[in-house]
Amino acid sequence: MNPDTALFLTINELARATGWLQPVVLAYASYGVVLFAALLLGGWWLARRSASVPAMAAALWAPAGMLLALAINQPVAALVGEPRPDTLYPHILVLAQHSTDPSFPSDHAVMAGSVTAGLFLVSRRLGAGSALAAVLMAVARVYVGAHFPQDVLAGLLLGAAVALVGFRVASGVLTKLVTALEAGPLRPLLTSAPVRTRLAVEHPTAS
Repeated sequence: MNPDTALFLTINELARATGWLQPVVLAYASYGVVLFAALLLGGWWLARRSASVPAMAAALWAPAGMLLALAINQPVAALVGEPRPDTLYPHILVLAQHSTDPSFPSDHAVMAGSVTAGLFLVSRRLGAGSALAAVLMAVARVYVGAHFPQDVLAGLLLGAAVALVGFRVASGVLTKLVTALEAGPLRPLLTSAPVRTRLAVEHPTAS
């Protein structure tokens, strides 16, 4: 038995022995995506208050990077074609709804990893909070029997890599886009700072 399977079965036995915890973990494994949506909203809000064009560019990239990561994950998962744990081990405890989608990498982990990396570009504190939520999501998906540990680890890494590399490529365009949009009617959505305050932040030597 390989270490990944052994760890999965150990966690699965833990799930059997902690019936009191099962509803809590299942709820988070199923609906924790709402928390990440709230974190993305928080990233936008912080960027808006910061009067920083680069921060707002990162805040706008975070959800876009997440969607790109999930899109990239689909052909990767199809290519690997790893079956779900309950297909290989019918005796295990499965709390999650059965899925016929490939198990590797985990979509939930890809989402969590990409959001976390994107939010680190906006705020280290918010990114750290998202990282904790991402780890909990990864553990929860294994706990409920939906994925093997390697599935969620690969998902976290893939999501983070897509978000970081993608922003490196798109940051210039996004920064110019934010700057252009701030000159129009969408300005209140992008910054709470008056025009002079924003100019002072972007050009601190200006009089």
